[in-house]
Amino acid sequence: MPATPSWPPKSAPRLFVADQLGNGRILALDGNHAHYLGKVMRVREGETVILCDNQTGEWAARVGQVDKRSVDLTVIERLRPREEVPDLWLCPALLKKDRFDVVLEKVTELGVGRIQPAITRRCVADKLNLDRARTITTEAAEQCARTALPELVEPVKLDALLRDWPTNRALFFADEEGGQPAGDAFAHQGGPAAILIGPEGGFDDAERRAIRAHPNAHAISLGPRILRGETAAIAALAVWMSEAGDWADGGADEE
Repeated sequence: MPATPSWPPKSAPRLFVADQLGNGRILALDGNHAHYLGKVMRVREGETVILCDNQTGEWAARVGQVDKRSVDLTVIERLRPREEVPDLWLCPALLKKDRFDVVLEKVTELGVGRIQPAITRRCVADKLNLDRARTITTEAAEQCARTALPELVEPVKLDALLRDWPTNRALFFADEEGGQPAGDAFAHQGGPAAILIGPEGGFDDAERRAIRAHPNAHAISLGPRILRGETAAIAALAVWMSEAGDWADGGADEE
């Protein structure tokens, strides 16, 4: 007997939309969404698209009319509720644009809850195009089947970050001069947490002293080698998810 087709089809396009979704909702997508569905994915009437709204979860929608500039969709079934996101912030120092793009993409895939960029004395950049950055995180979330987008906020200077730090949130910072092995530190951590990653060239001496003096700060080591900023961010987040995050719950296979 032929195999029963999977529902929804694994090849179905996946999109985040601004509208809150629900059974029977009708959406008329235009702009980039319509171009992606109509011109790139070449969807046809009756096919399935997977939608997420970052509020209620993941939904299957049926394609209706497809025009040059718009695609009509009818929401027909909720597939999953919005996922529970581990309460972890990543505070990466700004890097060169292409390298910071990698950070945004990969930490979204790894499941970070909030991205709070930091500006330090050795940063080569001091601005971030938030609209462009949110496009990167949204596309990464679509690719890895997240049902919740990471919160992404404006960069702040390191001194302001430390000054306004929440009293109930642990602050792990990757210190190239050494600290507790990251896996050990994360395994014994409970409650809200954050990871602070320095820029190319690392933190300067005054910054390191200020971080170490903070009552919530814990210096961690990411191994015997000096890592690039983007590598350190990805490695630290992977270790945290393994030791204190949601990896133990299992998940989808790699694409």
